[in-house]
Amino acid sequence: MATGEIGESTDAAGLAAMIARASAETGGRGLPPVERWNPPFCGDLDMEIRADGTWFYLGTPIGRAPLVRLFSTVLRKDEDGKTYLVTPVEKVGIRVVDAPFLAVEMNASGEGAAQVLTFRTNVGDVVEAGAGHPLRFVISGENSELKPYLLVRGRLEALVSRAVMYDLVELGETVEIDGVPMFAVRSGGVVFPVMPAAELDALSR
Repeated sequence: MATGEIGESTDAAGLAAMIARASAETGGRGLPPVERWNPPFCGDLDMEIRADGTWFYLGTPIGRAPLVRLFSTVLRKDEDGKTYLVTPVEKVGIRVVDAPFLAVEMNASGEGAAQVLTFRTNVGDVVEAGAGHPLRFVISGENSELKPYLLVRGRLEALVSRAVMYDLVELGETVEIDGVPMFAVRSGGVVFPVMPAAELDALSR
């Protein structure tokens, strides 16, 4: 358990109040500049983000969306691969089972090279996939499950939910990349390879 002020809070609302006070210097304009803060590490907090996007604190789900949204604004994933809640005065580690965010909605506009895919996350971020917010695709598990991820900010990604993933795959096409036919999707002028077209054919048999 963290030993700083954040770690001494015994409920999610109290924790949120501390974070709100600590990050008040942003004046409510946009996201707190967590990438610029360099506070001391104060230990690990009993907070976990499950694979389905549910946040837990002290073993209890955080049911209030505004609290989760506030916590999400001070998340940072560092070079060590760990995820932290960061304020100007302290940094505490939390557990993330898969990705910190979940992409729960997608809108496609334009066609061909002009197509833009815009995603909404479970904590309210709206992100256009493109050069600054790339999509990556992972095949995982014994059932070769396709898992798309979208870079939201910093090193923080959103796992694309299963329902949205099906809509995303519907927009795929075969594109030759480095001489290899690849199943891919386009957004913001960038082609994001999903997998070799031959592998897709094998999966669909």
